[in-house]
Amino acid sequence: MKVLDISMIIVSTAMMLYTCQSTSNLHPLILVPGAGGNQFEARLTKEYKPTSLVCNRWYPLKKDFEGWFRIWFDTSVLLAPFTKCFNQRMKLYYDTNLDDYYNAPGVQTRVTNFGSTTSLLYLDPNLKKITEYMAPLVNALQQFGYRDGRNLFGAPYDFRYGLAAEGHPSHVGTKFLMDLKELIETASNSNAGKPIILLSHSLGGLFILQLLNRNPESWCQKYIKHFIALSAPWGGTVDQMVTFASGNTLGVPLVNPLLVREEQRSSESNMWLLPSPKVFGTTRPLVITPNAAYSAHDIPKFFKDIGFSQGVLPYTSRILPLLDNSTAPQVPVTCIIGSGVKTPETLFYGDGDFDKRPEIVYGDGDGTVNMLSLLAIESNWGNNSHQPLKMTKLQGVSHSDILKDDIALEKIVEEISCINSENATGILLVSKA
Repeated sequence: MKVLDISMIIVSTAMMLYTCQSTSNLHPLILVPGAGGNQFEARLTKEYKPTSLVCNRWYPLKKDFEGWFRIWFDTSVLLAPFTKCFNQRMKLYYDTNLDDYYNAPGVQTRVTNFGSTTSLLYLDPNLKKITEYMAPLVNALQQFGYRDGRNLFGAPYDFRYGLAAEGHPSHVGTKFLMDLKELIETASNSNAGKPIILLSHSLGGLFILQLLNRNPESWCQKYIKHFIALSAPWGGTVDQMVTFASGNTLGVPLVNPLLVREEQRSSESNMWLLPSPKVFGTTRPLVITPNAAYSAHDIPKFFKDIGFSQGVLPYTSRILPLLDNSTAPQVPVTCIIGSGVKTPETLFYGDGDFDKRPEIVYGDGDGTVNMLSLLAIESNWGNNSHQPLKMTKLQGVSHSDILKDDIALEKIVEEISCINSENATGILLVSKA
């Protein structure tokens, strides 16, 4: 307790070096959401082959004159027959010859309102109360002086797709990085050349880190003022093992997780979020059955044993090398994370049946991402004197609540205020709140 008090005094003293105040001359800010954090649309073509009468090409009825409809998020997924349609339409396929992923036959998808925060506010604009995502954060930023399309921008994407290691194509994910890079340059140029503040949630942080790693340091220094990562799963999550083994409803009520498991297993980005052997080690058991124990190193065997052997090749060739290939971006980084929320740490399948929900032993984290993963970037970069890094922990704030909790929003806006202050400096701080 005494050590914590001293730490807080040091942090408080260091923070006084900042002049944090609101200003009318703000650095442009781009929001990058996490997995499932923005709306996107689909359209069915004549190649689409429905698996049932319900899943015919005219469903759903609510679509525009070109046939586009919002596939994420749509409340029809709550009903079992429609959940099956959703599973079929959202599923990705991996082509071993192309070494890349593609949509289900007859399903076209698109992300709307790129550059705006519109599709990040609510997953279903007709159900704002229960599908709220970045609306509280955007509202707080607007109160600070940011305006959508002027100095505040959003970068929605098709979150099913991820990225791959060097030498492997990843058409959709790579195009998103190109679009994001162009948005950064456009936003900077339209704001008198001011460099950008990038603010991500969850999976969005992994995309931003890859963007910074894949561009010259000179470009990053010119266009990036600061990178703020909220709840970033730098080393993956144990919770993702549940997704692959038994399916995950992501908190959506009434949905049978087994009806969406196939689609979730097909997601390229979901593979990216599996526990990294570099972070979780090669011997620590994460999943235990009567016949086997699986560490992060054993994911290929885990895939085979859960009946997903087709995932072994893309995981070992495309994803596993990617997990070990991220470096400090040499731009100031602030990580704001939740802590003290029980988070899946070890999964027990007592009878070895992966169709059933496991017994779970919980540890520290934000309810979704383990503390080991949230702090991985600190472990990797802590000794890099050229990498400004600040880590802020928010006790009791969960993975999703970090976007709407009053204390979390206050901390985020305070950080942005400090970055916008002319006297802000790149001091390495470890803050505990």
